[in-house]
Amino acid sequence: MNEGTDFLEKLSALGNSYWLTRFVILRLLGFVYAIAFLVAANQLVPLIGAHRVTPATHFLASIEGQLGSRSAGMMSVPTLFWFGLSDHGLSIFAWTGVVLSLVVLAGYANAILLAVLWAMYMSIVHVGQIWYGYGWEIQLLETGFLSIFLCPLIDGRPFPRCRPPILVIWLFRWLGFRIMVGAGLIKMRGDPCWRDLTCLYYHYETQPIPNPVSRYLHFAPFWFHKVETLWNHFVELVAPWFSFGPRTARHAAGVTLVTFQIFLIISGNLSFLNYLTIIPFLACFDDTFLRHFLPASLVRQAERAAEESGPSHVSNRIAIGLAILVAYLSIAPVLNLASGRQLMNYSYDPLDLVNTYGAFGTVGRERDEIIFEGTEDSVISGDTKWKEYEFKAKPGDPNHRPALVAPYQPRIDWQIWFAAMASPAEYPWTLHFVWKLLHNDRDTLSLIADNPFPNAPPRYIRARLYRYHFAPIGERAWWKREAIGEWLPALSSDDADFRRLLKAMDWLD
Repeated sequence: MNEGTDFLEKLSALGNSYWLTRFVILRLLGFVYAIAFLVAANQLVPLIGAHRVTPATHFLASIEGQLGSRSAGMMSVPTLFWFGLSDHGLSIFAWTGVVLSLVVLAGYANAILLAVLWAMYMSIVHVGQIWYGYGWEIQLLETGFLSIFLCPLIDGRPFPRCRPPILVIWLFRWLGFRIMVGAGLIKMRGDPCWRDLTCLYYHYETQPIPNPVSRYLHFAPFWFHKVETLWNHFVELVAPWFSFGPRTARHAAGVTLVTFQIFLIISGNLSFLNYLTIIPFLACFDDTFLRHFLPASLVRQAERAAEESGPSHVSNRIAIGLAILVAYLSIAPVLNLASGRQLMNYSYDPLDLVNTYGAFGTVGRERDEIIFEGTEDSVISGDTKWKEYEFKAKPGDPNHRPALVAPYQPRIDWQIWFAAMASPAEYPWTLHFVWKLLHNDRDTLSLIADNPFPNAPPRYIRARLYRYHFAPIGERAWWKREAIGEWLPALSSDDADFRRLLKAMDWLD
């Protein structure tokens, strides 16, 4: 009994060096949650609301039908929206998430509040369909789940009486390790350009949403791109191992991993992924490191809290239970990392508690873009005048500067990037999107930059495929483009075949 108590007290004492670490982890998590819920508040209803592009009600009904009952659906796809789903409810739900996230960002967090945010965001992800099919969604859920156990149940002060549990700090390092090693291995096993160090010749131009800096990086010398790729392999495959090492090694690993994510933030618009990925790397730092970079008043508060705190055996017992659960759930992700058929961004449990990650296993060599165009002409001819729809972030008009939107994510822009590498049959939502544009649907139009038909809807809409390349530095235009061909034929709301197809998918509204 005494040995067990001594062990818990030693664990508690180790956590006493991470007051500032917990503070910055929770503040950055609050920021990421706030952005994620803000994206949902602005885009959930247009994307998955009733009679919208891919209605969530249809999605839940389909799951219930496939599994035979609502209770089976709840177990397979846990979400609070099984208990009710409306456009108004979606909006209130998302804005509530924004407000609660700002409370955490302001410095006030306890286990109850973080559990509520986790359950709310999981509910959104699990009805978000393709719009929420990105690796950072399950990564935010895993990060948010671990954070629940980083702070007390009730006490929400920035420096509560309860010490940070050291085991949870280690679990954050384990999360960061899997994120980076998973990304490194998927590259080495995937596209050969990662092995011959040429992937970055193409990446900056072909990534989902380039930013203005991407153009300058694209035209950097080839030797620079090769050095970058080597450094990428070192950071993803070597540096994470040192996050479990002694203090100096951990601090060096943390600096390397965080600065790598900052460079990625500068080089492109990868949503809130890189901000989120910094969070587990902060666990590499203890207060002896962070005190050099944070305000003196904050450091004094942390020192005072460390002096006045006592061991919390309940907190440490819970952390031990959590560590056992994570160890058990890590078996499948570890086996996946060791497998030659590694899966990327995959969850092995319905709650997305412990997942496997990866990024850019393949890199496109060319950038194709779908350009949606409409016309007011009632008859299409060689003289028909087409007007292009501009989106908020994806390339369109070659003279428009690339957007700078991250950590915000325009989700439809991302999905159109994927669709340009496939056919309309593989992305049937694009047909419903066209139908909405043909009716000047206000919510759908909120997803794009402008409406070229403000007075009356267009008579026809088509989608054409263009190949884009960055224009050389010094030219006025940002892009050069050439037409490849048709992606969707001209469609009108009177087209019988078009209406029949939409009706078959229950999208004719």
